[in-house]
Amino acid sequence: MTNYILFDSEVRHTLLPFTHTRPVADIRCGIMTLRERWEHFLKIPTSTATEDYLQSVYPLKISVDNVYINGSVIATAALAEAVLRLQPAEALQYENTVIAFRSESPIAYASMLQTIAGFQKLTYTEPIVFLKNIWDIFSLNEQILQQDFITLTAGRQSQPLPDHITVVGREQVFLEVGAEIHVGCIINATTGPVYLGRNASILEGCMIRGALALGEQAVLKMGAKVYGATTIGAGCKVGGEMSNVVFFANSNKGHDGYLGNAVIGEWCNLGADTNCSNLKNNYDTIKIWDEHAQKSIQTGLQFCGLMMGDHSKCGINTMFNTGTVVGVSANIFGSGFPEKFIPSFCWGGADGMTTYQFKQAMETAKRMMERRHKTLSEADLALYQYIFEHTAAQRAIFAR
Repeated sequence: MTNYILFDSEVRHTLLPFTHTRPVADIRCGIMTLRERWEHFLKIPTSTATEDYLQSVYPLKISVDNVYINGSVIATAALAEAVLRLQPAEALQYENTVIAFRSESPIAYASMLQTIAGFQKLTYTEPIVFLKNIWDIFSLNEQILQQDFITLTAGRQSQPLPDHITVVGREQVFLEVGAEIHVGCIINATTGPVYLGRNASILEGCMIRGALALGEQAVLKMGAKVYGATTIGAGCKVGGEMSNVVFFANSNKGHDGYLGNAVIGEWCNLGADTNCSNLKNNYDTIKIWDEHAQKSIQTGLQFCGLMMGDHSKCGINTMFNTGTVVGVSANIFGSGFPEKFIPSFCWGGADGMTTYQFKQAMETAKRMMERRHKTLSEADLALYQYIFEHTAAQRAIFAR
């Protein structure tokens, strides 16, 4: 039986801090993660080829017949069919991007693309969509969310919409089993589809302009104002005002405050009245810090807000500037704007940063996860220990 493996490429470096803690394929964009989308179309589970420190959490399964798929590529039905047709020693590519290749022997992750140089190259002629930069996660979200909505709802019927809400574009609203919309909500789905996963809840008085995806057991809190294209992943609890935001899973923005053109990882918490600028006062395009290249880079975007890695938190009334990047397991608080790049495991804010000690950071992570009946495994702890040790030099530069 053919074995399917999603591999990381050099793109993972431009998707930090989110790829500190996951392969590219486990980034959420649209309704699904990239892995979930490939598995939907291939109709078979996948494993992962990635950096060594991640492999214990995201295991690699090897067989005598392996198809390796670029984890940054957004799957479609047509693309999956082309991948399924691959023969041994064939590689499918679009322009300079390798989409997939098939091999009857294992290929080392570190030399993967060099090893297939001698494979027969097949050209995929239709344009593909793939993640290349960190801001693609929110800027491509509308396009991909709309495609996912069509994929997930084709030939299916939504659960009934309640009579106590106001809806326009009713045919563009889909509720999975157990999803609830409470009284007084206003939904405009003419601007994009609205999808509610299993047991998701929209509480009283919310105002929504699609596109919106609300994941399984996610909660949109009372009076929230949501502009598309926004994705709120499974288990998240989110309120206040948002525009074009992607939450991965199990993160909280429970109170008022504005968040726009932003990406929030897993197990994050934004304190009450946290606000994030997504537009410069001079309307210029926005630069952000490239953690891998260790330099500021131009996004070319006029709107770009906050990128926050897994397990990071901020206190009440925190203010983030345009294009702020926060690493993994940072704890930010205090008045004023903190730096536009906050390394992983930092503690503090505008008045100064120090190291968030590993033991204390993991104790906080465990307490938050226990509230959702989740735990950190030994493999998880080893992964975070690796990140803590390998970002120490960055903390030393930014600490003061």
